[in-house]
Amino acid sequence: MKKPEKTYIPMTETAFYILLALTEPRHGYGIIKHVENLTKGRISLGSGTVYGTLTKMQRDGLIVKYADGERKKVYEVTEDGKRIMRIEIERLNELYNNAVRYREEFL
Repeated sequence: MKKPEKTYIPMTETAFYILLALTEPRHGYGIIKHVENLTKGRISLGSGTVYGTLTKMQRDGLIVKYADGERKKVYEVTEDGKRIMRIEIERLNELYNNAVRYREEFL
């Protein structure tokens, strides 16, 4: 396994939703609002958490700074970031399918 896979798989919900929010370039606040909307308010990311994760992801090559406007850094996902998301989505799909398969056992 390459370093990003070891670091990010399995992915935290925070990392997952941050990368998911970057299906289009966004700044930190845009990511926070997008995740809040996606999860219907279940997840409310703090700015410290978001910017700390963005810094780590940028260092690990999963995202890049797309633009640096007035006081707002805009980020986008890289090919490595997309690859990590594909791996995680497959992992979650397996998890979901197994949960559905055995759900009756827990009712």
